[in-house]
Amino acid sequence: MAVPEWIGSESRGDTLKAGEAFSRRLVPGDVVALTGELGSGKTVFIQGVCAGLGVREPVTSPTFTLLQEYAGRLRVFHFDFYRLESVEAVAALDLTAAFEAGGVCLIEWAERGRPLLPPDRFEVELGPVFEGGRPLPDSRRIRILAPAGREAA
Repeated sequence: MAVPEWIGSESRGDTLKAGEAFSRRLVPGDVVALTGELGSGKTVFIQGVCAGLGVREPVTSPTFTLLQEYAGRLRVFHFDFYRLESVEAVAALDLTAAFEAGGVCLIEWAERGRPLLPPDRFEVELGPVFEGGRPLPDSRRIRILAPAGREAA
């Protein structure tokens, strides 16, 4: 399988739309691992996913609470591993319960708990767009890798 090309996003609105479009691919039990540096648009992408799943409440990054749950077309478990410094700290969250709850797990800073994530997950990478060696403030690039047998977009 070829690695998908990067999708361009020139605004917060574009990133929201990309998340919303991606949400149509999700089914109960899906795990989505999001990676990208601080400010790369992970939370904005997740806000788009949640909008596409019919979540009506405000979606914020659970940096301090580690987990937010939302109700929509599918139950959403939104994790943020940013403050966790070891795989052991991530393991203490009991991810298996969320993975088996029949909803969708969206995980920011997923690289911090990668060994604990199921192999059949979506990977969403977000990064800046550079021009003249400097990042463009509102532009992002997004790449979605799908688990075997699934389409990313």
